[in-house]
Amino acid sequence: MSKYFKEAELLKRLAKNDKSAIETIYQDNYKLIQQLIINNNGSEDDARDIFQEALIVLYQNSKSEAFELNCQIRTYIYSVSRRLWLKRLQSNRRFETPVDNFEEIVPVEDDVEVHEKLDRQYGIMRSALGKIGEPCKSLLEAFYIHNKNMQEISSYFGYTNSDNAKNQKYKCLMRLKKLFFAQYKNGI
Repeated sequence: MSKYFKEAELLKRLAKNDKSAIETIYQDNYKLIQQLIINNNGSEDDARDIFQEALIVLYQNSKSEAFELNCQIRTYIYSVSRRLWLKRLQSNRRFETPVDNFEEIVPVEDDVEVHEKLDRQYGIMRSALGKIGEPCKSLLEAFYIHNKNMQEISSYFGYTNSDNAKNQKYKCLMRLKKLFFAQYKNGI
C-alpha cells in the first residue's frame, strides 16, 4: 500500500474522529514539532499547545470536502505549526523586547518550500524505483534501505563474489539515476 494511499485513509479516519488515526498522527509527528518549538525559543508546553492547535486545523480541514492535501501529513502539520509558532512569537513580542532576527529564528516560507520540494523529489524517486525493475529494485533496497553488505547481497542474489554484486549495484544505481533525472526534468 503506497504512503499516499495510507495518508488519504488516515485523513478519512481523522475526519470520522477515529482515535487510532489521531494517535498515529501524534506518534508520527509530535517529536518533529517538539524539536521545532524547543529549537526556536519554546518549551515542551508550547510544543504540546502548538501541536494540538495544528492537529485541530488538520481535523477541521479533513472534514471539509473541498480540502485537498497536496503534501504529506507531516509536511502539513509542520507548516501549520511553524505558522502558529510564528504568530505566537509575534504576539509575545508586543509585550516583550522585539526580536531583531526573527525571520532567521523561524523562516517559515523557505522551510515549507524546501519540504514541498523534497516531497516532490521523494515521489519522483519512488516512481523511478518502481520503474527500474527486478533485480535492481531489490538489490538497491537491500543495500540502501536494509543496510545489507556486499557479501550478504552477493550470496542472496547468487553473484559469484561481492565485487560482482558491487558492479551490479553500480549499474542499477546508474539506471535509477537516469530514470530519476528524466522524470525530474519532466515533472519539475
